[in-house]
Amino acid sequence: MTERKQIIVGVAGGIAAYKACTLVRQLSEAGHSVRVVPTESALKFVGAATFEALSGNPVRTTVFENVDEVLHVRIGQEADLVVVAPATADLIARAASGRADDLLTATLLTARCPVLFAPAMHTEMWHHPATVDNVATLRRRGAIVLEPAAGRLTGADSGSGRLPEAEEISTFAQLLLERPDALPYDMSGVKVLVSAGGTREPIDPVRFIGNRSSGKQGYAVARVAAQRGADVTLIAGNTVGLGDPAGVEVVHIGSADQLNDAVSKHAPESHVLVMAAAVADFRPTHVATSKIKKSHEPGHASDAPAIELTRTEDVLATAVRARTDGQLPNMKAIVGFAAETGDANGDVLFHARAKLARKGCDLLVVNAVGEGRAFEVDNNDGWLLSADGNEVALEHGSKTLMASRIVDAIGAFLRLG
Repeated sequence: MTERKQIIVGVAGGIAAYKACTLVRQLSEAGHSVRVVPTESALKFVGAATFEALSGNPVRTTVFENVDEVLHVRIGQEADLVVVAPATADLIARAASGRADDLLTATLLTARCPVLFAPAMHTEMWHHPATVDNVATLRRRGAIVLEPAAGRLTGADSGSGRLPEAEEISTFAQLLLERPDALPYDMSGVKVLVSAGGTREPIDPVRFIGNRSSGKQGYAVARVAAQRGADVTLIAGNTVGLGDPAGVEVVHIGSADQLNDAVSKHAPESHVLVMAAAVADFRPTHVATSKIKKSHEPGHASDAPAIELTRTEDVLATAVRARTDGQLPNMKAIVGFAAETGDANGDVLFHARAKLARKGCDLLVVNAVGEGRAFEVDNNDGWLLSADGNEVALEHGSKTLMASRIVDAIGAFLRLG
């Protein structure tokens, strides 16, 4: 059962205010007490009745309502988390300058909990020097300002400045409730290359060899690294149903060969490689150009066809060798992933230690897999092994929480290096 927290959802006056309705619903359904504090402009896009119905709490906008309750102080004092979504250029400017001319900005001044801003504005406004300075000011003071998504904006315009999807904002909100210090802006200038999801090795135009990886853990690492300031490229394999993370360049691939090509292309300019993808170890030697028919159909052999397999390229080992050979001069850290089960020869950690030694990477994230573990689920746990022999248990929790621990370890490794 999720511990019930007090969450304030601030809503500024932009067209993306309608997306706050989904965010309020998701946070409420997660078991939290949610109170919406909109600006007067926000209520021109979404009425107070909608927010009250979704949250179950009254909606106020000014410091002159319910004065006897001293709402402009009490709401911020009692909050476990404040999320502002959308955070317009105007709201960010007022927050950075310490204004307190409505209930939302007054709440921001009194809150001593984590404060998360999810910006939404046109590209030109997001990149304007005034906004850049205001965002830097808020981050310097300890607030979390998310990188916006790129895509369709108001009218026919497209570009960066789009509000991240409600699910992504609520994911970060939940992370901050679990771990308030999870999103420091400490990876600026670091180029991170992440692979995620399973590869699919075609047998014929219909069938393929694949695995159960959902890509959620790799996506979580990419998402957290980007929001901590890193320049992130995500190479995504089979990740059905996962939206592209905000602030991340995404390259979609299908097979192990395509993954290897993409890593080879992007790795030379990267400082960190995180190989979270579940790469198929084998692929069919020959791929049929037409669908292989069932054996009982007229005119075909009665026996099931034999599929000859060939080993795929070991993408992680190839990257390690390329760095050793001087082909990746910028690469400072290589992180591998190991999904392991115990057997007659040893337990999960026994096999993981052997893999770390064999692969030659700097860090290895280890997951024990099985029914309901690691694959196709939202939670995870495991161990983080270092080439120097250090081993740290990764506590059970959301994959985003685990991603924050992994990015912590990457940051520590870079600082030591």
